[in-house]
Amino acid sequence: MYNSTTRRTFLKQTGVLSVSSMLPLSVLPLDPRFKMGLQLFTIRDAMAKDPLGSIKYARSLGYEDGEIYGYDGENDTYYGIKSKEFKKNLIDLDFTISSGHYDFSSRFNEPMEILERYVDQCIEGSHSIGSKYITWPWLAPEFRDIENFKLLTDKLNKIGEQVTKAGLEFAYHNHDFEFTNHNGEQGYTIILAGTDPNFVKLQMDMYWVEHSSEKNINQLIAENPGRYVMWHIKDMDRVTRDYSEMGNGSIDYVSLLSTIDEDALQYYYIEQGGNFAENSMKSITDSATYFKKHLQRYL
Repeated sequence: MYNSTTRRTFLKQTGVLSVSSMLPLSVLPLDPRFKMGLQLFTIRDAMAKDPLGSIKYARSLGYEDGEIYGYDGENDTYYGIKSKEFKKNLIDLDFTISSGHYDFSSRFNEPMEILERYVDQCIEGSHSIGSKYITWPWLAPEFRDIENFKLLTDKLNKIGEQVTKAGLEFAYHNHDFEFTNHNGEQGYTIILAGTDPNFVKLQMDMYWVEHSSEKNINQLIAENPGRYVMWHIKDMDRVTRDYSEMGNGSIDYVSLLSTIDEDALQYYYIEQGGNFAENSMKSITDSATYFKKHLQRYL
């Protein structure tokens, strides 16, 4: 994995670009450098019934890595399975978990010591399953105003420092609401300016940036070097602008991924939050097929 070297820079350094500059990137001889990842929330209905069987099926499609959700800190379980036992199952399935989305938002108004205790639980679970990143995924609607975004940055810095001291990494995941205009201010601008890059990395949801941000993906990466360590890759329905299977939507990922500056990228996850053409498992099947055929060559 080449965490901070862009694909084009790598080609230049190795001389491949100089001898193959007339060839499209799609035919250049590079194996994928990043594991094909899946945000398991995509198949949350299947995970609720049979988490290990669902992961096994995803692995058969070519997904090698995942991002989890739904950790029970009090019982130290993922999907009802003790974290250390879950790790053994992951090894058997030849599947890794590099990041997790954790329920910080429901503790937003709790005293800081309550939040810190939950963070300690998340750290314990993450260590048990060998996951590198703990990610703040969501802010409930009642907290989406400018004053609370300012409070959020302080919480993010404190959690990030706590997680970093434990030998892990911390990141913030965006949706659309961070880009809402509040009398000339945006929550995302406050988050970017108010958080310490040493403690708070960023997980870019490309769909939501395309959907709602005035700045495009490349602008955000260029303006925040070294911070976008993870991407969520999902497509946008051409008519409704809702989620869509990869390749069926309006986002030109071929152009995007073939030219993007990967900068600090370490992991990416294919995701579809809903609006399935048939069902969630068919969705990850179709998205994997399209991604491997048309997009994985760029990553």
